[in-house]
Amino acid sequence: MTAEGANLLTLVVALFVHPGRDAEFAQFEEQAADIMRRYGGRIERRISIASASESDPTEVHVVTFPDSAALDRYQRDPDVVALADVRARAIRRTIVWRGATAGQFPP
Repeated sequence: MTAEGANLLTLVVALFVHPGRDAEFAQFEEQAADIMRRYGGRIERRISIASASESDPTEVHVVTFPDSAALDRYQRDPDVVALADVRARAIRRTIVWRGATAGQFPP
């Protein structure tokens, strides 16, 4: 890992999509990821959860931003705010854990 990557703000995000709202979720996710890039953010990993239980998330994302200030700017971006209705139609619950990238295990 580079020194630059060592200071990244890392978010682990569990997303619970409303049943039958996969199209709205995909629309929100694509638009949000585009806006994220304006602030140096990106979805590093998307993990789909194969589960029949509604208590499990639909997807888990690992998201990075250069720092907390970049995340704050992204969250206040007018285009993100404008996506609130699409987000509400698609996502019924979100859990976010904040951390910092600690490194990688050897391959």
